[in-house]
Amino acid sequence: MVEQFDLSIETFVSIFSKQTLQQIFTEVKTKNGQKSAETFRMLNLETEYLALIDPVITFLQGKNNAFANSLSQNILPRGKRFDSIADLEWLFGTMGIGDKAKYLSTLFIEDIGDFIVENIDKNFGFSRYAEQIGLNAINFDKIESELESNNILTNKMYTLLDEKIQQSQPRIVGFTIPFPGNLLAALKSAKFIKEKYPDIIIVFGGGFVNTEIRNLNEKKIFKYIDYLCLDDGEMPLKKLLDFILKGENKENLCRTYCFENNEITYINNPDFQDISHNEIGTPNYSGLPIEKYVSFLEIANPMHRLWSDGFWNKITIAHGCYWHKCSFCDTSLDYIKRYSCADVGELCNRIESIIAQTGKRTFHFVDEAAPPTVLRDLAIELLRRNIKISWWTNIRFEKTFSADFCRLLAESGCIAVSGGLEVASDRLLAMMQKGVTVEQVAQVCKNLSDAGIMIHAYLMYGFPTQTAQETLDSLEIVRQLFEQRLVQSGFWHRFTMTIHSPIGLNPQAFNVKKVDIKSSFAQNDCKHEDPIGCDHDMFSFGLKKALYNFMHEQCFDFEMQDWFDFRVPKTSISANLISTYLSQYSKSTPSPQSKTIWINSKPSISEAKKNNLRLYFDTKQSHFYIELSIIEAEWVVEILNQTNINCLNKLSFENLVSSYETTTNLNFIEFSKSKNWKLLRKNGLLIV
Repeated sequence: MVEQFDLSIETFVSIFSKQTLQQIFTEVKTKNGQKSAETFRMLNLETEYLALIDPVITFLQGKNNAFANSLSQNILPRGKRFDSIADLEWLFGTMGIGDKAKYLSTLFIEDIGDFIVENIDKNFGFSRYAEQIGLNAINFDKIESELESNNILTNKMYTLLDEKIQQSQPRIVGFTIPFPGNLLAALKSAKFIKEKYPDIIIVFGGGFVNTEIRNLNEKKIFKYIDYLCLDDGEMPLKKLLDFILKGENKENLCRTYCFENNEITYINNPDFQDISHNEIGTPNYSGLPIEKYVSFLEIANPMHRLWSDGFWNKITIAHGCYWHKCSFCDTSLDYIKRYSCADVGELCNRIESIIAQTGKRTFHFVDEAAPPTVLRDLAIELLRRNIKISWWTNIRFEKTFSADFCRLLAESGCIAVSGGLEVASDRLLAMMQKGVTVEQVAQVCKNLSDAGIMIHAYLMYGFPTQTAQETLDSLEIVRQLFEQRLVQSGFWHRFTMTIHSPIGLNPQAFNVKKVDIKSSFAQNDCKHEDPIGCDHDMFSFGLKKALYNFMHEQCFDFEMQDWFDFRVPKTSISANLISTYLSQYSKSTPSPQSKTIWINSKPSISEAKKNNLRLYFDTKQSHFYIELSIIEAEWVVEILNQTNINCLNKLSFENLVSSYETTTNLNFIEFSKSKNWKLLRKNGLLIV
């Protein structure tokens, strides 16, 4: 029997409660030493914070929506987090009371979080506890010293963990550590278990483990854990359980570190292959307290909020990345390089199963980059089964995302995508082997936006050999994309060389030099010298400040110099580059093998003048009719039957053209220019 336990949400709910907050205030008041003005302000308003913390958390859990009317007014005490809020009426209007209340409540909780960081635990974070320690974990000694420090927050975590262990009586406890900000809390928890329940076997795995400590040579970690598994966990865990519970041969372990005879041993029996993505099974949400999760609204941006607002069922369409060429990405690792796709029928089965488990019809497909052909077929299958969901995912801005393709995705429930624009420079995009150009990104964004799909752009600065001019030109392109409303959200990432990427494996090919750093524990990020590029760090604040304003649809008329407190070159990008790209964009003729799909209902038929027939259509948003000769009308009806979303074998565009010309003895090219054809295309006849 296996049980899941989300210690993070249980700890959060325990800390952000009247009872624990009272204890925190009491401890801070009794502490010696200088206190900041903000701490004094919050202590003076203690009764207000204590009275509001429980109803605010309940509201953020979606259980007390009517309280939004009070929260959206002036009921909340306002600390530093409130200093930078813009015109709330402009952001939320007069009817966005729920969102306004959620935004203000988020700031209220963040103020308390700042209070905790300043007075109780410097490592505290809502999703990243002691992240800097995890990010710089080249030596285990600093981590180990942190394991000895405890406070009211960690004691709450230990109490919850102890209660769960006593309830479940586990023989084995596994921790998933996806990010650096999860490392220290996992180790603290493991230390607590080892000290109180030494017979329990502890296993570590997850994304951080797979990238940062693949080459493990630090013995000290085995004071707190027994095994560490790499990459996809299904097969390593299965073989580990077979060894522990069934007594099978230890040599059958798969991608597993263990500690024996005072030495670290890595065992990987090559006879056992990973389970294909089609056979991997459905994610299981049982045991997770869905009703306790909170929704934060950290920024008043409809796309950016998706990461923290609302409950999103997580599922992958495919394993790995179908592209796996980007030079900055960990393409040498299994989670990227091994591409395996599931059948769309099986994917829909999983989606329906998860809906039944969670009661939620919201999905985040967490692929590295969702494969377009699978997205197309998945959208068709969702429509065919009439599965109503909202979903978003990560993509590459490739040409496949035509206007019709994007409309199909939107019809199936797609509300947003995130994708890598990265450096927004054609020279650098080619250098990093993204397989896209700035012009292509603009065209794809236009197709997505026209379909009502929001877009988040991953942006990068500091790529090897990137000049100051290219950085400023990238910012100008980003400005134009936001001004044209082709992108709704973005985030600037500082380029980091990783040891598993093509750049890290072959830095000289990118005109940089890797700086070797001795590491006894974790190693993924590595320093490098870029003799050609500029001082990238000096641009960080200005880039982020500009982007923040663009995401709020303001300051598009600012000069480039206005964002920086040092002299910068003028952009060499034309002020209308993106609009020029879009004006030159002409829709290409569909490929002969493209699928033809009709996504609306059957028409009703009536006679018209001149022996014509009228076909009347009702769509979800409107109704229209077309008038055709009898033979053409009958052909349209037949074609719509053949291309209906419920038909398993979709008609190719080549066969559609042939069918028209054979049936009517007319030229299809002429028909494709007619008002009738354009109405059909506009209202749901898609060619993808």
